[in-house]
Amino acid sequence: MTSLAAPTLAAAAKPTAMSPPVFGPRIIIGLVGVLLAVLISGLNETVTKVALADIRGALYIGFDEGTWLVAAYTATSVAAMAFAPWCSVTFSLRRFTLCAIGLFTVLGILCPFAPNYESLLVLRTVQGLAGGALPPMLMTVALRFLPANVKLYGLAGYALTATFGPSLGTPLAALWTEYVGWQWAFWQIVAPCLLAMAAVAYGLPQDPLRLERFKQFNWRGLLLGFPAICMLVIGLLQGNRLDWFESGLITCLLCGGTLLLVLFMLNEWSQPIPFFKLQMLGLRNLSFALIVLAGVLMVLTSVILIPSSFLAQVQGYRPLQTAPVMLLMAVPQLIALPLVAALCNLRWVDCRWVLGIGLGMLVLCCVGSAHLTSAWIRDDFYGLYLLQIFGQPMAVLPLLMLSTGSIQPMDGPFASAWFNTIKGLAAVIATAVLDVLTTRRLHFHSNMLVDGLGNAPLADADAPGLAHRLHEQAVVLTSSDLYYVMAAVAVALILLIFWMPTRIFPPRAPT
Repeated sequence: MTSLAAPTLAAAAKPTAMSPPVFGPRIIIGLVGVLLAVLISGLNETVTKVALADIRGALYIGFDEGTWLVAAYTATSVAAMAFAPWCSVTFSLRRFTLCAIGLFTVLGILCPFAPNYESLLVLRTVQGLAGGALPPMLMTVALRFLPANVKLYGLAGYALTATFGPSLGTPLAALWTEYVGWQWAFWQIVAPCLLAMAAVAYGLPQDPLRLERFKQFNWRGLLLGFPAICMLVIGLLQGNRLDWFESGLITCLLCGGTLLLVLFMLNEWSQPIPFFKLQMLGLRNLSFALIVLAGVLMVLTSVILIPSSFLAQVQGYRPLQTAPVMLLMAVPQLIALPLVAALCNLRWVDCRWVLGIGLGMLVLCCVGSAHLTSAWIRDDFYGLYLLQIFGQPMAVLPLLMLSTGSIQPMDGPFASAWFNTIKGLAAVIATAVLDVLTTRRLHFHSNMLVDGLGNAPLADADAPGLAHRLHEQAVVLTSSDLYYVMAAVAVALILLIFWMPTRIFPPRAPT
């Protein structure tokens, strides 16, 4: 019995490289189905966040309670990204994806019917778990099923989740809240998810169950890693509101989460079936891509949030009026990303130069936008944000090419876990950094403006509307500072290109 069990455990410990089916229309339909599900999961988070004021008003939920709805959803979503690849190998990619989409859809239908705040919080927390399990499936499908000459186009589809989806959230939120009803911020997912399930069920092949992997299941890793990620995400999202380490709760979340994360990483190093394969960080291009990805997502998150906040506070815009700026960044990505993929697929094109040019466009966009004034309206952002159309895909797609070019197919789930978890954490860190910088710089500029007004002998402190004008100018100066900070981040990322990555050629360049 012992001699028979040993090979079984050894086989369970090593991911098997399954031969991919013949590439054709069915695989393309399956990939499109997964892409649609991933885009919808990202839109669900963005739309409900933008429409949160209307949702809170309809359900009689306070501001603080609303922030916990966002934090709980995001925490479980990011945590799920780390562990979903293991589940997809164990339960099969097709079966696990269909279950995740189905659960995500059902919970979205139920959310508006929640009888109280506590029930809604539970529904959103579990929905975040289901939604976060979907993005790793998209990268896994692209790496496993697409032939070499079209793999970059599959990765371009994955890049849509970072460039197209976040910008589309504001227009959709405006549509539902202004014209239809706040409930549709939750229900918008139903029809696309049903379509995605049909496409996945038809297009993806059915792998066998591999339940023998449970014999060496990494229980310690799950019990350390899942709460670690959740605690860090909640601590980062709630930190600014609760004054960071002045709050015992935030101190416990951040310190406890960091300790658990360190223990989790130590545990993963020696596990036969880890959730994170730490040895992969020895791949120079992968390490570079993960570092730069975090910085790029911080910049991309900022160029979405800064104009939205500026127009809302200075010009009184609602999401519907901000929507054209967001659509300008989102819709052209459907054309720009395939063009950038075709460019990177040429053998004579060095994708590191494409990455540098894309980051340079983001620098120019941020520096130009930093010259905004209180007279700026949405039309003033259009010219500068045209740089975003090609800057975003040129900054994201080469990173995917660099990170996946030297990875074996059997390591695809591990690469997916790394890339998606870093992607989720980077978005959270970017939000936290923006909150801190905005609060600090807004206080600084407000104090400086008030001091300057007090020292001006001819100033009329009782002038009507003076307080509003002071706040308006403080917002303008703060927005300018944020743009300069993001430009500096992009410049630092450009400098990293000169000494970290090695050149990667396209898998099979067209002739």
